[in-house]
Amino acid sequence: MMNGGKRKIELIEYVGLFLVAFSFLMLVVNPGGIGNLFNNMFNHAAPIIIKVYITGSIGIAIIISVTMGRLLERLGFTDALMRIFVPLMKVIGVNAAVAVPSVYNILGDINAAGRIGGPILKKSKATKDEQKIAIATMMQSQSSFAIFVFGLIALNAAKVSVWVVVFLAVFLPVLLTPLLLRLTIWRDTKAVSLEDLPRFTPETGFLPTIFNAAKEGAELLFLLIIPSCAVVFAAIGALDHFGLWTGIQAGINTMLNAFNIHAETGSVSILVGGSLAMAQLKEIAATITPPLVVGSYILASSGFPLQVIFGQIPAIWSGCTDLTEREAMTAAIIGAVIKVLTAALFATCLQFLYM
Repeated sequence: MMNGGKRKIELIEYVGLFLVAFSFLMLVVNPGGIGNLFNNMFNHAAPIIIKVYITGSIGIAIIISVTMGRLLERLGFTDALMRIFVPLMKVIGVNAAVAVPSVYNILGDINAAGRIGGPILKKSKATKDEQKIAIATMMQSQSSFAIFVFGLIALNAAKVSVWVVVFLAVFLPVLLTPLLLRLTIWRDTKAVSLEDLPRFTPETGFLPTIFNAAKEGAELLFLLIIPSCAVVFAAIGALDHFGLWTGIQAGINTMLNAFNIHAETGSVSILVGGSLAMAQLKEIAATITPPLVVGSYILASSGFPLQVIFGQIPAIWSGCTDLTEREAMTAAIIGAVIKVLTAALFATCLQFLYM
Protein backbone atom coordinates (compact mmCIF):
# COMPACT_ATOMS: atom_id res chain seq x y z
CA MET A 1 0.00 0.00 0.00
CA MET A 2 1.31 3.43 -0.98
CA ASN A 3 0.26 6.58 0.91
CA GLY A 4 1.62 9.89 -0.45
CA GLY A 5 4.52 8.09 -2.08
CA LYS A 6 5.33 6.11 1.06
CA ARG A 7 4.62 2.49 1.75
CA LYS A 8 2.16 1.96 4.58
CA ILE A 9 3.68 0.08 7.49
CA GLU A 10 2.02 -3.25 8.26
CA LEU A 11 1.30 -4.68 11.71
CA ILE A 12 3.88 -7.44 11.25
CA GLU A 13 6.52 -4.79 10.61
CA TYR A 14 5.78 -3.28 14.02
CA VAL A 15 6.39 -6.73 15.46
CA GLY A 16 9.67 -6.95 13.57
CA LEU A 17 10.76 -3.50 14.79
CA PHE A 18 9.98 -4.53 18.36
CA LEU A 19 12.11 -7.66 17.95
CA VAL A 20 15.00 -5.63 16.49
CA ALA A 21 14.86 -3.18 19.43
CA PHE A 22 14.53 -6.05 21.92
CA SER A 23 17.54 -7.83 20.40
CA PHE A 24 19.73 -4.73 20.65
CA LEU A 25 18.58 -4.20 24.24
CA MET A 26 19.48 -7.79 25.09
CA LEU A 27 22.95 -7.30 23.61
CA VAL A 28 23.49 -4.35 25.92
CA VAL A 29 21.79 -5.56 29.11
CA ASN A 30 22.34 -9.32 28.89
CA PRO A 31 24.72 -10.30 26.06
CA GLY A 32 24.43 -14.00 26.81
CA GLY A 33 20.64 -13.99 26.98
CA ILE A 34 20.00 -14.96 23.36
CA GLY A 35 22.61 -17.70 23.54
CA ASN A 36 21.08 -19.03 26.75
CA LEU A 37 17.64 -19.01 25.11
CA PHE A 38 18.97 -21.11 22.23
CA ASN A 39 20.71 -23.50 24.62
CA ASN A 40 17.53 -23.97 26.64
CA MET A 41 15.55 -24.70 23.47
CA PHE A 42 18.24 -27.16 22.33
CA ASN A 43 18.46 -28.89 25.71
CA HIS A 44 14.71 -29.52 25.77
CA ALA A 45 14.52 -30.82 22.20
CA ALA A 46 17.76 -32.80 21.82
CA PRO A 47 17.21 -35.53 24.47
CA ILE A 48 13.74 -36.37 23.10
CA ILE A 49 14.85 -36.42 19.46
CA ILE A 50 18.08 -38.35 20.03
CA LYS A 51 17.16 -40.74 22.85
CA VAL A 52 13.54 -41.39 21.88
CA TYR A 53 13.38 -41.14 18.10
CA ILE A 54 16.90 -41.67 16.71
CA THR A 55 18.67 -44.05 19.09
CA GLY A 56 15.61 -45.14 21.06
CA SER A 57 12.87 -47.63 20.28
CA ILE A 58 10.16 -45.18 19.16
CA GLY A 59 11.81 -44.32 15.85
CA ILE A 60 12.10 -47.96 14.84
CA ALA A 61 8.56 -48.59 16.10
CA ILE A 62 7.24 -45.88 13.77
CA ILE A 63 8.94 -47.44 10.74
CA ILE A 64 7.64 -50.89 11.71
CA SER A 65 4.12 -49.57 12.37
CA VAL A 66 3.92 -47.97 8.92
CA THR A 67 5.19 -51.21 7.39
CA MET A 68 2.63 -53.25 9.33
CA GLY A 69 -0.14 -50.84 8.41
CA ARG A 70 0.66 -50.95 4.69
CA LEU A 71 0.90 -54.76 4.82
CA LEU A 72 -2.50 -54.96 6.52
CA GLU A 73 -3.88 -52.64 3.85
CA ARG A 74 -2.43 -54.89 1.14
CA LEU A 75 -4.04 -57.93 2.82
CA GLY A 76 -7.53 -56.42 2.59
CA PHE A 77 -7.75 -55.06 6.13
CA THR A 78 -9.26 -51.71 5.11
CA ASP A 79 -11.92 -53.29 2.92
CA ALA A 80 -12.80 -55.62 5.80
CA LEU A 81 -13.13 -52.62 8.14
CA MET A 82 -15.47 -50.96 5.65
CA ARG A 83 -17.79 -53.97 5.66
CA ILE A 84 -17.94 -53.76 9.46
CA PHE A 85 -18.25 -50.00 9.89
CA VAL A 86 -20.47 -49.03 6.92
CA PRO A 87 -23.65 -50.45 8.56
CA LEU A 88 -22.71 -48.91 11.93
CA MET A 89 -21.86 -45.48 10.52
CA LYS A 90 -25.03 -45.47 8.41
CA VAL A 91 -26.98 -45.32 11.66
CA ILE A 92 -24.82 -42.40 12.82
CA GLY A 93 -24.99 -40.67 9.44
CA VAL A 94 -21.25 -40.38 8.78
CA ASN A 95 -18.90 -41.76 6.12
CA ALA A 96 -17.54 -45.05 7.45
CA ALA A 97 -13.97 -44.03 6.58
CA VAL A 98 -13.85 -41.78 9.68
CA ALA A 99 -13.29 -44.91 11.83
CA VAL A 100 -10.36 -46.22 9.79
CA PRO A 101 -7.60 -44.01 11.28
CA SER A 102 -8.68 -44.95 14.81
CA VAL A 103 -8.37 -48.67 14.11
CA TYR A 104 -4.99 -48.28 12.41
CA ASN A 105 -3.94 -46.16 15.40
CA ILE A 106 -4.78 -49.00 17.80
CA LEU A 107 -2.83 -51.48 15.70
CA GLY A 108 0.11 -49.26 14.78
CA ASP A 109 0.62 -45.69 15.88
CA ILE A 110 -0.95 -42.30 15.30
CA ASN A 111 1.56 -41.32 12.62
CA ALA A 112 0.94 -44.44 10.54
CA ALA A 113 -2.80 -43.95 11.06
CA GLY A 114 -2.63 -40.50 9.50
CA ARG A 115 -0.42 -41.56 6.62
CA ILE A 116 -2.70 -44.48 5.76
CA GLY A 117 -6.10 -43.20 6.93
CA GLY A 118 -5.84 -39.72 5.39
CA PRO A 119 -5.67 -40.89 1.75
CA ILE A 120 -8.45 -43.42 2.46
CA LEU A 121 -10.71 -40.57 3.60
CA LYS A 122 -10.03 -38.66 0.37
CA LYS A 123 -10.55 -41.79 -1.73
CA SER A 124 -13.91 -42.39 -0.04
CA LYS A 125 -14.90 -38.74 -0.78
CA ALA A 126 -15.25 -37.81 2.88
CA THR A 127 -16.12 -34.14 3.40
CA LYS A 128 -13.78 -31.78 5.24
CA ASP A 129 -16.04 -32.03 8.29
CA GLU A 130 -15.77 -35.82 8.19
CA GLN A 131 -11.99 -35.57 7.89
CA LYS A 132 -11.97 -33.41 11.03
CA ILE A 133 -14.22 -35.92 12.78
CA ALA A 134 -11.76 -38.66 11.80
CA ILE A 135 -8.89 -36.83 13.52
CA ALA A 136 -10.91 -36.11 16.67
CA THR A 137 -12.04 -39.76 16.76
CA MET A 138 -8.48 -40.99 16.25
CA MET A 139 -7.52 -39.02 19.38
CA GLN A 140 -9.73 -41.38 21.41
CA SER A 141 -7.62 -44.51 20.83
CA GLN A 142 -4.15 -45.39 22.10
CA SER A 143 -1.20 -44.68 19.86
CA SER A 144 0.86 -47.66 21.00
CA PHE A 145 0.11 -51.31 21.67
CA ALA A 146 2.36 -51.05 24.74
CA ILE A 147 -0.18 -48.67 26.29
CA PHE A 148 -2.86 -51.33 25.95
CA VAL A 149 -0.72 -54.12 27.46
CA PHE A 150 0.72 -52.07 30.35
CA GLY A 151 -2.71 -50.56 30.96
CA LEU A 152 -4.31 -53.98 31.33
CA ILE A 153 -1.67 -54.89 33.93
CA ALA A 154 -2.36 -51.68 35.85
CA LEU A 155 -6.14 -52.10 35.74
CA ASN A 156 -5.85 -55.69 36.92
CA ALA A 157 -3.59 -54.62 39.79
CA ALA A 158 -6.21 -52.04 40.79
CA LYS A 159 -8.82 -54.84 40.87
CA VAL A 160 -11.35 -53.19 38.57
CA SER A 161 -13.49 -54.75 35.84
CA VAL A 162 -10.86 -54.49 33.09
CA TRP A 163 -12.96 -55.27 30.02
CA VAL A 164 -15.76 -52.94 31.09
CA VAL A 165 -13.26 -50.06 31.19
CA VAL A 166 -11.62 -51.06 27.91
CA PHE A 167 -14.90 -51.47 26.03
CA LEU A 168 -16.72 -48.41 27.37
CA ALA A 169 -13.79 -45.98 27.49
CA VAL A 170 -11.55 -47.07 24.59
CA PHE A 171 -13.55 -48.89 21.91
CA LEU A 172 -17.05 -47.42 22.26
CA PRO A 173 -15.84 -43.81 21.67
CA VAL A 174 -14.85 -44.81 18.12
CA LEU A 175 -18.61 -44.82 17.45
CA LEU A 176 -19.83 -42.23 19.95
CA THR A 177 -17.36 -39.47 19.05
CA PRO A 178 -18.47 -39.21 15.39
CA LEU A 179 -22.10 -39.11 16.55
CA LEU A 180 -21.40 -36.37 19.11
CA LEU A 181 -19.42 -34.23 16.67
CA ARG A 182 -21.91 -34.71 13.83
CA LEU A 183 -24.72 -33.45 16.07
CA THR A 184 -22.76 -30.46 17.40
CA ILE A 185 -19.75 -29.03 15.56
CA TRP A 186 -19.23 -30.61 12.13
CA ARG A 187 -22.56 -31.35 10.44
CA ASP A 188 -21.53 -31.66 6.79
CA THR A 189 -21.62 -35.47 6.85
CA LYS A 190 -23.20 -38.15 4.73
CA ALA A 191 -23.45 -41.87 5.22
CA VAL A 192 -22.39 -43.95 2.23
CA SER A 193 -23.26 -47.42 1.03
CA LEU A 194 -20.59 -50.05 0.48
CA GLU A 195 -21.46 -50.05 -3.23
CA ASP A 196 -20.56 -46.35 -3.43
CA LEU A 197 -17.06 -46.87 -2.07
CA PRO A 198 -14.05 -47.99 -4.09
CA ARG A 199 -11.91 -50.93 -3.09
CA PHE A 200 -9.02 -49.89 -0.88
CA THR A 201 -6.75 -52.92 -1.23
CA PRO A 202 -3.78 -51.97 -3.47
CA GLU A 203 -2.48 -54.38 -6.09
CA THR A 204 1.20 -53.75 -5.42
CA GLY A 205 3.33 -56.86 -4.94
CA PHE A 206 4.03 -57.95 -1.38
CA LEU A 207 7.78 -57.35 -1.40
CA PRO A 208 7.49 -53.85 -2.94
CA THR A 209 4.73 -53.11 -0.42
CA ILE A 210 6.97 -54.04 2.52
CA PHE A 211 10.11 -52.23 1.39
CA ASN A 212 8.30 -49.15 0.10
CA ALA A 213 6.42 -48.97 3.40
CA ALA A 214 9.69 -49.11 5.36
CA LYS A 215 11.03 -46.28 3.20
CA GLU A 216 7.81 -44.33 3.78
CA GLY A 217 8.15 -44.88 7.52
CA ALA A 218 11.72 -43.54 7.50
CA GLU A 219 10.65 -40.48 5.50
CA LEU A 220 7.80 -39.91 7.94
CA LEU A 221 10.19 -40.13 10.89
CA PHE A 222 12.99 -37.91 9.60
CA LEU A 223 11.09 -35.41 7.44
CA LEU A 224 7.93 -34.87 9.52
CA ILE A 225 7.98 -36.29 13.04
CA ILE A 226 11.46 -35.25 14.16
CA PRO A 227 11.14 -31.68 12.79
CA SER A 228 7.70 -31.20 14.37
CA CYS A 229 8.95 -32.65 17.66
CA ALA A 230 11.93 -30.29 17.57
CA VAL A 231 9.65 -27.28 17.10
CA VAL A 232 7.31 -28.22 19.96
CA PHE A 233 10.04 -29.02 22.49
CA ALA A 234 12.07 -25.98 21.46
CA ALA A 235 8.97 -23.88 22.19
CA ILE A 236 8.71 -25.55 25.61
CA GLY A 237 12.38 -24.70 26.15
CA ALA A 238 11.71 -21.06 25.25
CA LEU A 239 8.78 -20.92 27.66
CA ASP A 240 10.97 -22.46 30.36
CA HIS A 241 13.71 -19.87 29.66
CA PHE A 242 11.27 -17.04 30.35
CA GLY A 243 9.93 -18.75 33.46
CA LEU A 244 6.53 -19.58 32.00
CA TRP A 245 6.67 -23.36 31.59
CA THR A 246 6.68 -24.16 35.33
CA GLY A 247 3.33 -22.44 35.71
CA ILE A 248 1.90 -24.25 32.69
CA GLN A 249 3.06 -27.62 34.00
CA ALA A 250 1.65 -26.82 37.45
CA GLY A 251 -1.65 -25.90 35.79
CA ILE A 252 -1.73 -29.31 34.04
CA ASN A 253 -1.19 -31.10 37.36
CA THR A 254 -3.89 -29.00 39.05
CA MET A 255 -6.36 -29.86 36.26
CA LEU A 256 -5.57 -33.59 36.55
CA ASN A 257 -6.02 -33.55 40.33
CA ALA A 258 -9.37 -31.78 39.90
CA PHE A 259 -10.45 -34.44 37.39
CA ASN A 260 -9.45 -37.28 39.75
CA ILE A 261 -6.70 -38.46 37.36
CA HIS A 262 -3.35 -39.58 38.76
CA ALA A 263 -1.36 -36.38 38.26
CA GLU A 264 2.15 -37.82 37.89
CA THR A 265 1.42 -40.43 35.23
CA GLY A 266 -1.28 -38.25 33.65
CA SER A 267 1.19 -35.43 33.07
CA VAL A 268 3.65 -37.94 31.58
CA SER A 269 0.94 -38.99 29.10
CA ILE A 270 0.31 -35.37 28.11
CA LEU A 271 3.93 -34.22 27.93
CA VAL A 272 5.97 -37.31 27.00
CA GLY A 273 3.81 -40.27 25.98
CA GLY A 274 1.32 -42.86 27.14
CA SER A 275 3.72 -45.82 26.90
CA LEU A 276 6.04 -44.39 29.55
CA ALA A 277 3.07 -43.32 31.69
CA MET A 278 1.58 -46.82 31.70
CA ALA A 279 4.99 -48.38 32.39
CA GLN A 280 5.12 -46.22 35.52
CA LEU A 281 1.45 -46.76 36.43
CA LYS A 282 1.63 -50.56 36.41
CA GLU A 283 4.31 -50.40 39.11
CA ILE A 284 2.20 -48.33 41.51
CA ALA A 285 -1.38 -49.26 40.52
CA ALA A 286 -1.89 -51.51 43.54
CA THR A 287 -0.99 -48.68 45.92
CA ILE A 288 -3.36 -45.94 44.66
CA THR A 289 -7.14 -45.73 44.46
CA PRO A 290 -8.74 -47.51 41.46
CA PRO A 291 -10.44 -44.40 39.98
CA LEU A 292 -7.03 -42.70 39.69
CA VAL A 293 -5.72 -45.75 37.80
CA VAL A 294 -8.73 -45.81 35.49
CA GLY A 295 -8.51 -42.08 34.78
CA SER A 296 -4.81 -42.26 34.03
CA TYR A 297 -5.24 -45.30 31.77
CA ILE A 298 -8.04 -43.68 29.76
CA LEU A 299 -6.00 -40.50 29.35
CA ALA A 300 -2.97 -42.49 28.17
CA SER A 301 -5.14 -44.37 25.64
CA SER A 302 -5.26 -41.34 23.39
CA GLY A 303 -3.47 -39.27 20.78
CA PHE A 304 -1.36 -37.45 23.35
CA PRO A 305 1.42 -36.23 23.94
CA LEU A 306 1.37 -32.55 23.02
CA GLN A 307 3.94 -32.80 20.23
CA VAL A 308 1.58 -35.11 18.35
CA ILE A 309 -1.28 -32.61 18.59
CA PHE A 310 0.68 -29.47 17.78
CA GLY A 311 3.32 -30.94 15.49
CA GLN A 312 2.83 -34.35 13.95
CA ILE A 313 -0.90 -34.34 13.21
CA PRO A 314 -0.88 -30.93 11.46
CA ALA A 315 2.20 -31.87 9.44
CA ILE A 316 0.97 -35.31 8.38
CA TRP A 317 -2.74 -34.65 7.83
CA SER A 318 -2.33 -31.40 5.94
CA GLY A 319 -0.19 -33.27 3.44
CA CYS A 320 -2.58 -36.14 2.73
CA THR A 321 -6.09 -34.67 3.20
CA ASP A 322 -8.02 -31.54 2.24
CA LEU A 323 -7.34 -29.96 5.64
CA THR A 324 -4.95 -27.14 6.43
CA GLU A 325 -2.50 -27.46 9.30
CA ARG A 326 -4.69 -25.20 11.43
CA GLU A 327 -7.84 -27.23 10.72
CA ALA A 328 -6.07 -30.51 11.51
CA MET A 329 -4.63 -29.08 14.73
CA THR A 330 -8.03 -27.71 15.81
CA ALA A 331 -9.64 -31.11 15.26
CA ALA A 332 -6.88 -32.77 17.29
CA ILE A 333 -7.33 -30.29 20.15
CA ILE A 334 -11.10 -30.91 20.22
CA GLY A 335 -10.46 -34.66 20.24
CA ALA A 336 -7.97 -34.24 23.10
CA VAL A 337 -10.47 -32.22 25.15
CA ILE A 338 -13.09 -34.95 24.65
CA LYS A 339 -10.57 -37.56 25.81
CA VAL A 340 -9.63 -35.63 28.95
CA LEU A 341 -13.31 -35.15 29.83
CA THR A 342 -13.96 -38.86 29.21
CA ALA A 343 -11.14 -39.79 31.60
CA ALA A 344 -12.52 -37.36 34.20
CA LEU A 345 -16.05 -38.75 33.79
CA PHE A 346 -14.95 -42.36 34.37
CA ALA A 347 -12.64 -41.45 37.24
CA THR A 348 -15.15 -39.22 39.04
CA CYS A 349 -18.73 -40.22 38.20
CA LEU A 350 -18.86 -43.72 36.67
CA GLN A 351 -17.02 -45.74 39.29
CA PHE A 352 -20.09 -47.96 39.81
CA LEU A 353 -19.57 -49.43 36.32
CA TYR A 354 -16.20 -51.01 37.01
CA MET A 355 -15.67 -51.21 40.78
